[in-house]
Amino acid sequence: MAKVLHIDSSARAGGSEQHRHGSHTRRLSARFVARWRAARPGDEVLYRDVGQRPPAPVTGRWIHAACTPPGAREPWMKETLAESDALVDELLAADLIVAGVPMYNFNVPAQFKAYIDNIVRVGRTFGFDRLRVGEPYWPLLAESGKKLVILSSRGDHGYARGERLEHMNHVEPSIRTAFGYIGITDVESVAIEYDEFADERLKTSIAMAERQVDVFVDRLLREWSTREPGAPEPSLAMAR
Repeated sequence: MAKVLHIDSSARAGGSEQHRHGSHTRRLSARFVARWRAARPGDEVLYRDVGQRPPAPVTGRWIHAACTPPGAREPWMKETLAESDALVDELLAADLIVAGVPMYNFNVPAQFKAYIDNIVRVGRTFGFDRLRVGEPYWPLLAESGKKLVILSSRGDHGYARGERLEHMNHVEPSIRTAFGYIGITDVESVAIEYDEFADERLKTSIAMAERQVDVFVDRLLREWSTREPGAPEPSLAMAR
């Protein structure tokens, strides 16, 4: 069995396949997870909606608590870190992370940044030793085999690698940096563009992104079957 962590971070509550002004990223993440579930109904899927219920932002008390050795933490410190600990535990348990993350003003939503700030934790997802020879920081999830799929959306177009607005895209690059820092480097992404134009180009972009999601899921299902000795090849027709 695989464990899937499904995260949505859009401020919009519903998907654009159901609501005229719904979220494209929720649409893509729901499609991904539904297709995965259809092929692997026994897998555990944990849903975390940071868009509607964002984690508390990091505060001075949070930093004080996180930088205090676990054995020396006072009760208030444990309480302050309780939400962060729960988010880290979810991440550690997951094999596959599917994150719907729209572009807000060229970067990730504040809700998702709060999520990142809560899971990048010294002693839990990265190590630090000022006396360590060479690099004092190191990732703790480097050998975990986790995969991250980023499903994004943009109002304009041309933010992909080599395109006209690549230098203004701080969504996928910042997520890759943060997750790579803790050791999750197997990352793929899909994005819908032209949302602000709301014309045929948007419809085409949505259709293309949905096809890419289907291809990703089918390929990942094949890859997952090789991780499980003796497991039969998954029936991809079930997901269609």
